[in-house]
Amino acid sequence: MGEVAVPHPHPHPPLPVPDQINSIPTVDSTIPSLSLPEENTTETETMKHPKDSISAVDSIESPKSDVSSEKSYKTETVILPEHLPKPEAPPGLLSKSNSISHEEYHTIKRSTSANVASSVDMASIGRFFRDQSDVVSAAIARRISSLKETSNGPTEIHLPDVKVIVKAPGKNPSAFSSLKGRVSFFSRSGCRDCTAVRSFFREIELPYVEINVDVFPEREQELVDRTGTNQVPQIFLNEKHLGGLVVLNSLRNSGEFENVLNSMAGTKVSDDAPMVPVYGFDHEEAEKENLDEMVAIVAVLRPRMPIQDRFVRMKLVRNCFSGADMVDAIVQHVNLGREKAAEIGKELLRRHFIHHVFREIDFEDDAQQLYRFLEHDPGVLKYFNFRMSTNDNKPKSPAVIGQLLTKLMVAMLESFASDDRHHVDYARIAVSEEFRRYGNLVRDLQRVDMATLSETERLCFFLNLYNAMVVHAVVTIGQPGLIDRRAFFTDFQYIIGGYPYSLSTIKNGILRSNRRQPYSFVKPFSSTDIRLELMPKKMNPLIHFGLCNGNRSSPAVRFFTPDGVEVELRQAARDFFKDGGINIDFTKRAVYLSRIFKWYSADFGQDKLEVLNWVLNYLDSTKAGLLSHLLNDGGAISISYQSFDWSLNC
Repeated sequence: MGEVAVPHPHPHPPLPVPDQINSIPTVDSTIPSLSLPEENTTETETMKHPKDSISAVDSIESPKSDVSSEKSYKTETVILPEHLPKPEAPPGLLSKSNSISHEEYHTIKRSTSANVASSVDMASIGRFFRDQSDVVSAAIARRISSLKETSNGPTEIHLPDVKVIVKAPGKNPSAFSSLKGRVSFFSRSGCRDCTAVRSFFREIELPYVEINVDVFPEREQELVDRTGTNQVPQIFLNEKHLGGLVVLNSLRNSGEFENVLNSMAGTKVSDDAPMVPVYGFDHEEAEKENLDEMVAIVAVLRPRMPIQDRFVRMKLVRNCFSGADMVDAIVQHVNLGREKAAEIGKELLRRHFIHHVFREIDFEDDAQQLYRFLEHDPGVLKYFNFRMSTNDNKPKSPAVIGQLLTKLMVAMLESFASDDRHHVDYARIAVSEEFRRYGNLVRDLQRVDMATLSETERLCFFLNLYNAMVVHAVVTIGQPGLIDRRAFFTDFQYIIGGYPYSLSTIKNGILRSNRRQPYSFVKPFSSTDIRLELMPKKMNPLIHFGLCNGNRSSPAVRFFTPDGVEVELRQAARDFFKDGGINIDFTKRAVYLSRIFKWYSADFGQDKLEVLNWVLNYLDSTKAGLLSHLLNDGGAISISYQSFDWSLNC
């Protein structure tokens, strides 16, 4: 059954019952205006009963399957009662006549089309469908025009094979159309009071300008100069400082806010009002180069090194030079002794200007040990935080980069994602200033020293980086493919601290402590890989609920703080199970788990009973009570896995 939705302030309009949807014929494809917008469809809305969404079952005692009882529209036969009038085909559809025999009348298959193509009058068919489209469109228009403006809530219009839901418009949506002034407010990422201000302005459909000082740090001094404080939110009506959330709530409760807006309705924006942020330009201070002190030596060596392809260990190694070659070049062109030149080589490797071709050992003055400049790495085309040249600025602390990254990503979600973070507008993110600045920021990851982070800081850093990389990958290369997802999870990479990291490397190599990914026999890191030093000593299963893969069955996208990452991960798990990550059918003694528990079962327990006991710790009281009863009464429990929806979470 098709639906047509007209904008409504309420975010969750009533939806038809799924079983009713499945029992209604498909709407004519010639009426495109009757399709339901994709963003209003969620995974839980499209799923039937949990048992209908199961694609794999691991059973302690398998329940009976009812899949065979499902009907297929392709083979269903419709038997019409004899007392009804016989249907007439459009003129020209049948070659002999427009009548139909009694036997043909009682056997009409929905999947069967006319089998007489040689005599079909296509013009008649076209006229028939156009006529039907006009009838439906006219009926909808008449019914909508008859609605009263005072109606509250959605109004349903029922037509043959079509249900139209007309949602009442917001309060006086054109009330601010004549507003000549500007409403603006200063904010920060993750600020709850700022979220309240933003939500109120959106609710009343008031145009506003948001100046996020985490995205535009150059505007923070302006905030202090105008208000005398760096606290946010701070609201301005033109150049007049209104105040923060407390003042806004006071005006709302007293009904004076609209009067204040009306007083500035005819006033044009003055030059003294906070300016709209300029997109596409960095602050002058940010553009100042803070070059690494070793850049001068690197600039001398780059054009003078004997870079060539060499054959070693039965492999062709491209764009490399030996340690002895570099020492010779430093001695010759920098005028240093050989011992001091070797120390310079070690420092260049430590700062990730160069690296060993197999990333195995430190720098050595040896003709057999081969090295290359970072920009000559053969995988450089896969490094999406590398722009044809190495970032020669002095490396920033990874903790500082992680904080800035989180602020930018949170700002994107606040502007371009739903409140529950299950739906993300990637198209608007792609052209946003936040995303442009994010692209500049991740270049600073090329030569960071990850060893300076504590274990908890590394956990938070890689959780946030994974979710940010997913957004970057969706915007840059598109969503994961339905069959081959390698380009998304393996080929999309960042260079971090001189080493390549893909989404798969971060998840399975770092966060899962070098465990094999599903359906793989090889661990991400070899026993000599230096990246092993970055993984946690003990794998935390909660990381699975903090990682969003950009699809609808994944947990909601979120970002974490170093001080609260453990608590935030536990909350992420509770939210995941509350949103449908588990369903329990008490009468059938069946538990329906997310497919995450099938792919990564070893992360949660050695057997099904351990997995269920682990899950029990993160369920709400209702589900926890049901599962506890099933676990404690000694009976068999059937465990099944829900289908995984790989469609984009947009």
